[in-house]
Amino acid sequence: MENTNNPVNNELENEERDFVVFTDDDGNEFELDVIDYFFHDGQEYAVLIDLSEGCDCEHEHAEGEACDCEDGCGERDVYIMKVVTSEETEEFMPVPDELFDTVAAIAQKRLEEAAEDEEESID
Repeated sequence: MENTNNPVNNELENEERDFVVFTDDDGNEFELDVIDYFFHDGQEYAVLIDLSEGCDCEHEHAEGEACDCEDGCGERDVYIMKVVTSEETEEFMPVPDELFDTVAAIAQKRLEEAAEDEEESID
């Protein structure tokens, strides 16, 4: 699922951000930002994005600022993970295939609502 011109990014600058470090199959570490947590059927899920992804466009804008050009470079990959908590840890697991479409639709709706709220607060 791909998403947004990142109005959520502005909100993240104003509040404490939650980072999660993952390790891929080759042992490389990468960091994702948790931009939302939500519950569905008693299970917690997280929406994560990589805010370190750079913009490939040719025009200038401040680092970390969302790009609003029409080339689509402001779009970022969005990851949805199931959150499993124990007494001391929070583990992020893939969403089961049979639930992915439902959970993705919920996440998309929440991101769209956040974008609309951001637009309304700017106006």
